[in-house]
Amino acid sequence: MTRVLQIRRGSTANNNAFTGMPGEITMDTENKTLRIHDGETLGGFEMARRDDIKNSEFDITNVPDDVWHDIIARCAPEAMVMTETRQVRINSNQSYLNYVVGIKDMPKIVQTVLVCQNSEAGYNPGDEVMAFGIGNRCNPMPNIVMEQGRLNLYHMVGKEKYWVSHKTSGESIQISDENWNILFRVYC
Repeated sequence: MTRVLQIRRGSTANNNAFTGMPGEITMDTENKTLRIHDGETLGGFEMARRDDIKNSEFDITNVPDDVWHDIIARCAPEAMVMTETRQVRINSNQSYLNYVVGIKDMPKIVQTVLVCQNSEAGYNPGDEVMAFGIGNRCNPMPNIVMEQGRLNLYHMVGKEKYWVSHKTSGESIQISDENWNILFRVYC
């Protein structure tokens, strides 16, 4: 059995006096056009027919600058502010590293990196490494907790050894605590 979908329809006067539900489509039987409704606007928004469009050639260079500024203002994400902690020596003999950051808002992203201090695993002093782990955990992220209006970053170590992926071979290499520092980048 064939099914037929019919949308609400009526004359131009009927459509002009109708406020449809958000997303509802109606048909103007006189003008042979469709109208899109937002639940608020009386009559909805009439969609143009192809034969009503004088110039069907769209030229993006003719779009006014204020249109682009409006689109960017509505659609672009808000700029994030990055706060970088000072570097702290890694310590495999502790259960966790707690770093308190003077931020009162919950961050959107926290990035953890190791910074090489003395050449090891193919890295040079100053190289930053994100491909690291602790014990059998890969790329461990800190636990983020707001306590008493302060942001606490708990980096769980569990008294296990740190490792990095070798710079050129990718092999997991256990590293020495004295050769590496850790830092956090907090994006709010």
